[in-house]
Amino acid sequence: MSRWCRRLTAAATCFTELRVEHRIVEFAGLLRRKGIRVSTAETIDAVEAANLSGLQRRETFKNSLRAAMIKRSGDVAAYDELFELFFSGVGELVKAAGESAASGMTPAEFQELLDDIARLLEGMDPELSDLTRALLMQDSGALEQLLRELRDSGKLPQRPGNYVPPALMRELLGAMGAGDLQEDFDRLLAAAEHGMSEEELEKLKEYLARRSRDLNELLKGMLKLDREQADHKENREQERDRLLEKSFYYLSPSEIKRMREAVSALARKLKNILAIRYKRAKRGRLDVKTTLRHSLEFGGVPFRLSYDRRRRERPQVVILCDVSDSVRNVSRFMLQFVHSLQDIYSKVRSYVFVAEIAEVTQLFKENEIQGAIQRAINGDVVNVYAHSDFGRAFKDFHRDQLEVIDGKTTVIILGDARNNYNAPNDWVLRDIRERARQVIWLNPENASTWGFGDSEMNLYSKHCDIVEECRNLKQLYKIVDILVAA
Repeated sequence: MSRWCRRLTAAATCFTELRVEHRIVEFAGLLRRKGIRVSTAETIDAVEAANLSGLQRRETFKNSLRAAMIKRSGDVAAYDELFELFFSGVGELVKAAGESAASGMTPAEFQELLDDIARLLEGMDPELSDLTRALLMQDSGALEQLLRELRDSGKLPQRPGNYVPPALMRELLGAMGAGDLQEDFDRLLAAAEHGMSEEELEKLKEYLARRSRDLNELLKGMLKLDREQADHKENREQERDRLLEKSFYYLSPSEIKRMREAVSALARKLKNILAIRYKRAKRGRLDVKTTLRHSLEFGGVPFRLSYDRRRRERPQVVILCDVSDSVRNVSRFMLQFVHSLQDIYSKVRSYVFVAEIAEVTQLFKENEIQGAIQRAINGDVVNVYAHSDFGRAFKDFHRDQLEVIDGKTTVIILGDARNNYNAPNDWVLRDIRERARQVIWLNPENASTWGFGDSEMNLYSKHCDIVEECRNLKQLYKIVDILVAA
């Protein structure tokens, strides 16, 4: 291999590595936008992993990035899907076009043709467009970059079929920086007539015609890929909206898993919001009245700022969850949500009940959250097969646990208030309300059914500050807003 070839190979390798690093950084940004936490250090690890694994084996490359970037098993499915969307499609189109370009020639003949074109391009004045050069020299990296820039520009029209009219083709070529590809090809042929034999010239003409067709197919493929991804995104959004509205009562096992991930994401978002709030509270908020009063001695100019140094107290939470069969899924997600935020609250105490009531706070401290929830709602703590008796559970709580509630405590009760015609003992809620900061009741039944049959909701709601429906994820989001404002 000549010195020039070695230098060219080294430069190409370096350029490829830079391009791969850039793509991995872009991919990490996409993961973060989709709610998957990827730190800068993990992105650097992913680049190192890609350098070690190489790009020859797609599955190895994919697994290397996943090992570096993904920490939670719940994020694996989302990662796999985003990887396919990000690294597939455009690259596959360019690869197919490259195979078409060399058809009918041996590798040696194809390389000789590329060398001849490279010599012609050196003497072209003015130079051909970047697209034309990338297309002629089969520069897969440059072609892929130009196609991705076209897709990201938003200039790809949404067309139902694969036919690309000539006017649209010219418009797309213009968007890629090659207003008239045929004019570039004609200039190259004119330059080739002085240094090529008839046979070589004919071969070049065939190659240019094939490259023109390949570009046409590339753009058609881009339109199709963009349309498929738009459809996929629309389907995902429709599925997300459907799950937001779907009652917790009717979730399938796979939907429960996806809901768990959505609740975790919601808890992380709320945790960040509250953490920022408490950090600001440590510094104090601007005391506007005092600042304006002090500014009078300076003619109304606020030279001296005054702050309210009172810190916002972290609230305490006591949550009472009905885990009877009718509301078990709702309790599952509420327990998950509250215990995902334990480091935001000064104290979280959890109780589950059907007819008897039991504390599960220690259960959550000693076990992983999903395992603790499963034990809490499956009968390991209280008899979940008994008939619901809110009155009995409340009375027992009043007798044994009332002292855990003080003026800093937010009490959250989750249940349908279906008491099976037992004594409601609503006076317990009255006493709790007198001691607590606020009482919030979340009922997974439709509000139109409250107070009918064995429902004691009308009695219980009199002693609550907030009463809300909570039977789907959309309504849980609303509850989160209430907790943030609390």
